Amino acid sequence: MKKNFFLLALSFCSSVAFAQEFTLKEAIDYAIANNANHKNVIIDQQIANMKQKEIRGIGLPQIGASIEAQDFVKIPTSLIPASAFGGPEGQYLPVQFGIQYNMSAGVQISQLIFNSDYIVALQASKSFMELAQKNVDRSKVEVTVAVTKAYYNVLVTKERASLLDVQVERVKKLLDQMQAMHQSGMVEKLDVDRITLTYNNLLSEKEKVARLIELTQYLLKFQMGLNIQSPIVLKDSLNLNLEVQEAPVLSGKFDYGIRSDYSMAQLQLKMNELDLKRYQMKWMPSIFAYGSFSENAMRPEFSFFDFSQKWYPTGIVGVKMSIPVWDGGQTYFLKQQAKLNVTKTQNTITYIESAIDLEIQSSATMYKNALLALTSEKANMKLAEEVYSVSKVKYEQGVGSVLEVINGEASLKEALVNYYSAMYEYMIAKTDYERATGIIK
Repeated sequence: MKKNFFLLALSFCSSVAFAQEFTLKEAIDYAIANNANHKNVIIDQQIANMKQKEIRGIGLPQIGASIEAQDFVKIPTSLIPASAFGGPEGQYLPVQFGIQYNMSAGVQISQLIFNSDYIVALQASKSFMELAQKNVDRSKVEVTVAVTKAYYNVLVTKERASLLDVQVERVKKLLDQMQAMHQSGMVEKLDVDRITLTYNNLLSEKEKVARLIELTQYLLKFQMGLNIQSPIVLKDSLNLNLEVQEAPVLSGKFDYGIRSDYSMAQLQLKMNELDLKRYQMKWMPSIFAYGSFSENAMRPEFSFFDFSQKWYPTGIVGVKMSIPVWDGGQTYFLKQQAKLNVTKTQNTITYIESAIDLEIQSSATMYKNALLALTSEKANMKLAEEVYSVSKVKYEQGVGSVLEVINGEASLKEALVNYYSAMYEYMIAKTDYERATGIIK
């Protein structure tokens, strides 16, 4: 028995000792480093970097080497006119030319001098890298928003649990008083039963909220990329003395460029314009320089490793120009498709601007409404506390009924739940407004 108790205590102490503590900022930083989706976006950025270097490598010298050995098991036969050797006209003599064993080894070098596709591809790879970075920024904002909302959800649920603890203690104290008064004949059993029912309902709700805390913590750890079985402690707490303030008023035209989704659309437009430019330059020639050097050996026997025998060198350098003349109209139609893609992206950008304007106005309205609701619920909470206190004093003095106390307790509970719900809605609305206006980056 003592051993089991010791192991249980040790397990509890270990779980507490290794619980990780996070402020909201620390939770966001941890998520940015460990969220699986965000890590994949960073990998995509690294892939884009490798792709850019791959494209750049096309313009560097290309060097290759080759070696080939041949064994003519049957030397090819050729026919030559017999008349060339004094024979009759119209007849041919079969002859075999060549040596059975042949080997060649050489080096080939080529260098791109000019190619319109390569020039445009270099420009596009730079834009692709910028697009990958913008995607990282967008993912960072999404992770920040998701973790912030999940963090606040845990805080509000814990505050609700603390509220229930206070209510349970308060109703338990009232129930004890009622039972004592019932035993002395001062109140009826029905009054005790009513308070008992309220007390039991609070205990049931307390258990539900305890499980809800665990669920909200699972969600937070999931958003952070933390193992959901790992214990976690939140170091921040709710600010219960929030002052009502209006959402900041934006002055002048909103700078859409601070929104990563808008910047990504602008970069997509740039890449589509480069794609159009690629087809517009398709008529330009491609120029390559090349050179090769090889040596060949022919032997009646396989004796190529006898370097005293002669090898015959061959060397060549040259420049090649390829000029497109006619491709059946393919380039023309590809160019038309590229133009339509440019127009399509321009329309998308216009749509995103309108969507951002709507999102800002909507989030600002929700922010203001959340502040007003929070102010109203805070006043209701104070009023419900006063009503409960008065009804309790009246009942204790014998001038009120137990129903007034129960109703006051229920009203107080509802007011407190509504206040914490308004607190959560305020925090969510504030987060959404900051995201819409580009404050969260």
